[in-house]
Amino acid sequence: MLILGLSISFIATPLHMAQHIMKMIKTVLTLITFTLGLSAGYAQLSQPEYKEVVDNFIDCIKNADIDKLDSIVTYPIERPYPIPPIRNKEELKKRYSELFDDYLTSLIVNSNSTRDWSDVGYRGIMLKSGTVWIDYDGKLITTNYISEKEKAIQQEWIDYERDMLHVSLKEFKKPIYTIETSKFIVRIDLIEKRRFRYASWSKGAKLSKKPSLVLNNGVWMAEGTGGNHHYKFTNGQYTYIVYANVLGSHEQPPFNLEVSRNGKVLLNQAATLKKLR
Repeated sequence: MLILGLSISFIATPLHMAQHIMKMIKTVLTLITFTLGLSAGYAQLSQPEYKEVVDNFIDCIKNADIDKLDSIVTYPIERPYPIPPIRNKEELKKRYSELFDDYLTSLIVNSNSTRDWSDVGYRGIMLKSGTVWIDYDGKLITTNYISEKEKAIQQEWIDYERDMLHVSLKEFKKPIYTIETSKFIVRIDLIEKRRFRYASWSKGAKLSKKPSLVLNNGVWMAEGTGGNHHYKFTNGQYTYIVYANVLGSHEQPPFNLEVSRNGKVLLNQAATLKKLR
C-alpha cells in the first residue's frame, strides 16, 4: 500500500511499527488540511461590506461604464514606465481599451468577489495576487497588468527616450524611471539581468548632457505584496536609494530619493516622474 510516498506492508510490519507509521500519516494529513485551509482563507474578504464594494467595481467593468469608472478613479492612473499616466476622464475615454483589454476585462468580470478578492490591510483590496487594486471605497488604485496595446506604446516611448539620452546612457535593457526632485533629475535603467544603473543631473539639465554621477551596481528590492519597491546603489561610503511608493497614503509622494553616508541620512527628497515631452 502506497500513501504519501510511504510504503506500508501490514503483513511484514510489526503491529507497533504499523501504528507508528499510521500516526505519522495522520499527522501529515492534518498538516496538509491545515495548510490548504490557510491558503483558501487568505483569498477572501474579511468584512461583508467589502463584497458590495468589489461587486460594484466588477459591474462597472462588465458594462464598460466609463462615467461610473470616472467617479471611482483617483487620478492620475499610473501606467508602466515610460507610458504616460491617465490624468483625467477624457484620457480615460481615449485609453480605456488600452487599460482594460479583453483579457483583463474577462478576468475581472468572471472573478468571484468572495473567492478571488482579498483585503490586504492599508494597501486596499486586490484581485488574485495583485492584478488589480481598489481601495475600501471602491476606487481604482492601479492595475499590475499591461495589455498588448500598451506594450506597443511603451516601446515607442522607450525608443524616443533612448534617442534623447547622452551617448554614454543609450545602452540598456529596459528603462525604469526618470524622476525629478527639487534639486535633481535621476534616471534608473535595467542594464542587465538584476543589475540597474543610476544616472543623475542637476535639476534643469538636459538628459543629452553627460550625467554628473553614474552608478552601475543597483539592486531591486520589493516591499510587501502591494507593489512598493526600491532601488539601492552604493558609491563608497554613500548609499543612494530610490523608493517607488505604489501604494500608500494620498499625502505620500510617488517617489523618494534618499542619500546616506555610513548609514546616516543626508538627504530625503520627494520626487515625481519627469515629463520628457
